[in-house]
Amino acid sequence: MNTLDPAVAALLKDADALIPTVVQDATSDEVLMLAYMNAESLSLTLSSGKATYFSRSRNELWVKGATSGHYQQVHSVALDCDGDALLLRVTQTGVACHTGEPTCFHTPIELE
Repeated sequence: MNTLDPAVAALLKDADALIPTVVQDATSDEVLMLAYMNAESLSLTLSSGKATYFSRSRNELWVKGATSGHYQQVHSVALDCDGDALLLRVTQTGVACHTGEPTCFHTPIELE
């Protein structure tokens, strides 16, 4: 088990909670996906530079691209002002969405 640096953990609102993580392309600024991290996946991401998330449906850690080859090389990690959300800026290899789309945000909803 990889342990999060106590100095980083102290910045989080709740180091034991799942942290919503917005993932953005470092070059185009396009929002690619929303995922969740826990303290261990954040620690692994910070130490490896590869985006590692916590899967709520499988209840396990997963390195983005481990099975698909569509890795995310992390350029920066930022914490929001409340300490309860993260922003990752990445270089995406292949597509970000498991459906084969470049981004997970490909279904528009019209404003009324």
